[in-house]
Amino acid sequence: MSIILQGSTSGSVTLQEPAVAGTTVLTLPAVSGTILTTGSSGQSIPKAALPTGSVLQVVSTDATTQSTTTSSSYANYSALNTSITPTSATSKILIIASLNLYEGATNSNYQITLYRNSTDLGSGNGNGFIYAYGSNSMNLSFPAIVTYLDSPATTSSTTYGIYGKTSSGTLYFNNGACKVSMTLMEIAA
Repeated sequence: MSIILQGSTSGSVTLQEPAVAGTTVLTLPAVSGTILTTGSSGQSIPKAALPTGSVLQVVSTDATTQSTTTSSSYANYSALNTSITPTSATSKILIIASLNLYEGATNSNYQITLYRNSTDLGSGNGNGFIYAYGSNSMNLSFPAIVTYLDSPATTSSTTYGIYGKTSSGTLYFNNGACKVSMTLMEIAA
């Protein structure tokens, strides 16, 4: 059996029962609102209503810029600095950075870390997220991935960046000027 609701001025809405055995219950909300329908434009589920683990937004930066440092203190590879403004203070931010590194000096080491604004997120172990050491005549050149799930506890604009330092010689960020990237994903918590 179908139920037909006549519009107040014209038209109608037909509620059609499904062709299934047994009893099906449609529970209407006790509050007013809008029912979302497939194909409607301008309608979306509010971010606050999405379940834990949902991706709320994605921000990405690509670069082909090469940069160097000879510093024994962390220096920023600013070409990959990426900012995001979380929609909730309880959200987590998943950071995925893909880069290319080269250290031409022998008997040298370099370290790579990730910063949130002015906070070193890899400071807990003293070596950041990547630590590499070359000895004798070996030069270090390789692609690297840094991933981290951060809890910034803010709804203010937040900038994430890759930083590196070297014990001697020159550390090259993006040696060869290939495409490198940083992607930030806000995850509902």
